[in-house]
Amino acid sequence: MHPDLAIPLVDVPIEDCPSPDGKIRVYPSAIATFHAPSNISGLGGMFRERIRAVSSWHRGPPRYDCVFVEHDRNAQGFRGLHVARVRLFFEITHSQRKYPCALVTWFSPISDEPCPETGLWIVEPDCDYDGKRIMSVIHVDTILRSAHLIGCAGADVVPQQLLPSDSLDAFRTFYVNKYIDHHSHEIAF
Repeated sequence: MHPDLAIPLVDVPIEDCPSPDGKIRVYPSAIATFHAPSNISGLGGMFRERIRAVSSWHRGPPRYDCVFVEHDRNAQGFRGLHVARVRLFFEITHSQRKYPCALVTWFSPISDEPCPETGLWIVEPDCDYDGKRIMSVIHVDTILRSAHLIGCAGADVVPQQLLPSDSLDAFRTFYVNKYIDHHSHEIAF
């Protein structure tokens, strides 16, 4: 919205942000289209996937997918990415220009290196002083693709009644699953 802004957008006080002057539209999902050379199923390595943020998935529990968010294009692998969980997709209009956005909660690595036993990065939810998840609004163009997190149970037994829809709220730390598909393996090293 402010291309000549001299400070990072995360540092802009909320009172200095422009107010929308049109409708705010909410969407249940977004489609990520990206180049995945190892995936020969798409035309020339192009791949599409739907990322969802819905309060009820097929009349059942909610589904709020996780994503890789670009943060440093010069860093290689996971060091140039953040992991976030999308809580809402929406679009605002300001000065007759539309901005597709996502409301996300963040996960941060617990170490500067992947786990030596699994080769997977371990992340934990970013929380404020009251233990509530930190949320941000991001432009959807910063979303690279979906991410898959696996709860780190450690020596604890996972309760049988734990639903998949509750898993991202039930664990303190998570493995970033780079083995879910070829493209994740290529970017989350």
